[in-house]
Amino acid sequence: MPLPPLRTLPVFEAVARLGSFSLAAEELRVSQSAVSHSIKQLEDNLGEALFQRGGHRVVLTEQGRQYLEPVSSGLAQIERASERLRGDGGTELRLAVFSSFAVRWLIPRLPDLQRRHPQLEVMLEMLHEPPALSERLADAFITIQGEHRGFSSDPLYSERLFPICSRRFWQWMCDDLRQAGLIDTDTPEHIEAAWLTRYPLLSASSIIGQPGEDWQVWLAADHCELPGSIRMQHFSHMLMAHAAARYHQGIALTNDYMIDPADDPDMVVLPCYQVGTGDEFRLAYKTSRRNEPGIRMLRQWLRQQAEASGLRLEGERERQTRL
Repeated sequence: MPLPPLRTLPVFEAVARLGSFSLAAEELRVSQSAVSHSIKQLEDNLGEALFQRGGHRVVLTEQGRQYLEPVSSGLAQIERASERLRGDGGTELRLAVFSSFAVRWLIPRLPDLQRRHPQLEVMLEMLHEPPALSERLADAFITIQGEHRGFSSDPLYSERLFPICSRRFWQWMCDDLRQAGLIDTDTPEHIEAAWLTRYPLLSASSIIGQPGEDWQVWLAADHCELPGSIRMQHFSHMLMAHAAARYHQGIALTNDYMIDPADDPDMVVLPCYQVGTGDEFRLAYKTSRRNEPGIRMLRQWLRQQAEASGLRLEGERERQTRL
């Protein structure tokens, strides 16, 4: 049976991964009309519509979704085989990871990976939202996505949220709570969730999705509500809410990988409960590549680092409220 026009397959994969003809054209360094022509040529050859067009984005049809996996896998295998023949494969691994996880947890630990596995070169690709898993984007992913056809994954961290503030702000809080008769010690072992609404709260929409929703959900776990008079400052990302907390502007919610109190004496984890978000960070990789040396070394190292740093892994027993 004759093959489809081979030059159209990388174009199809790029459009499917990026969800856009214009973005695919930019990545492939061709015109948008050339991309449209290639897709039409491929669809005519197959006798099937691969995309639904509408607005600025395109969506795969059911036939397109079925076609994407073998095409993406085949292109990646050709790419790796070519690298091996050129003598430049086997030591580089592209890892796609959320920017906050990379900046606050992964990058500080990379020297240990380089020391243990000097032959392995990891190139980081920053993610701003959960990606479509594809070997054309990266060899491995740290993602919160669940099962994906053709991919396996290892659990790294079950996310939980808890409040933090600067040490100066904490001291001021304790003075205020003591004057209000709510505590009788300089360093309380526990404070009530409702007491936090007396102070400015720093909200990050990247945690849950809507401004203020992170605090609404966290307080609801203790049957509390946000009062109408609450002082709340909104940020698009947890990193910015962290920076505001560091500069004594209020109380922010964070998770385990964003802060290590032992290495950050200027910040205080408030003695309150913790709330699980239901998001589980996992290392995802192509199942057919699980025994490749680079993937195997990265899997083992990430698991060891997650355990050593105290991240909560799948199956651990912990008191956690699910959202």
